[in-house]
Amino acid sequence: MAYFNGYGSISVELQEKVATITVQRPEKYNALSSEVYHDLSRAFSELQLHREVELVVITGEGDKAFCSGADIEQYAGPTENHDPKQRIRRELFFEGVYKEVRNLHAPTVAKINGYCVGGGFILASYCDIRIAVRDAKFGVPVTDIGQIPSGGSTYRVAQLIGEAKTKELVFTANLIDAEEAHQIGFINSIVDRDELDSTVDKIADDVRGTGRTAVKNSKKAINYSVEASDLETAHNHERELWWEQFATEEREELVGEFLND
Repeated sequence: MAYFNGYGSISVELQEKVATITVQRPEKYNALSSEVYHDLSRAFSELQLHREVELVVITGEGDKAFCSGADIEQYAGPTENHDPKQRIRRELFFEGVYKEVRNLHAPTVAKINGYCVGGGFILASYCDIRIAVRDAKFGVPVTDIGQIPSGGSTYRVAQLIGEAKTKELVFTANLIDAEEAHQIGFINSIVDRDELDSTVDKIADDVRGTGRTAVKNSKKAINYSVEASDLETAHNHERELWWEQFATEEREELVGEFLND
């Protein structure tokens, strides 16, 4: 087991080519302060350079929250106390952090161990797979503090759960339980709390049991396709990646193993 050092608000652990990022602010329900965003950005940039990493798990410390969203104190006070250019730069930076999750070369899993709201909900939405405990709560309660969703969430969340449900969650600022989050397609699986670790470990084993490069190229193809302007554009990009993967030694070896079984 190895640790990436130098972080003040998160930990980054690497074990058997699986990296686990844990937000460490349990007293604040793992809220996303500026320090957390900067640490996450550093971690994602560092992991992007470690091409041997095969899966990235993101979670929160403790058993109450995956992430409770933004640290609201940073948004308090009259408008004249906030520099508009600085605020926009901050929002662009936060949006960039979410995109780093989306664009990581390795698949990402949100290991949701409690509240997953606001910025935490957005962070989870940019992960590839989301696994949650039964008593987890989900939502985007921003209108109740006089704000609108940010971080590209008005696009990304609507992609996952549809326009109507996104509007309902945002307009009402209500939270939903894990069962409803699963029904609307936000999370992949609901598990008992004592099964969360083993479920995520099994996903890691299953992913690592396939073609490593094939998984990463599949992620590229799917990400591109869901945001492509049309089917033909998606097909053209998919075709390029298909040949790139076909030309790998990995494909030769795995097809050979399959035929020899």
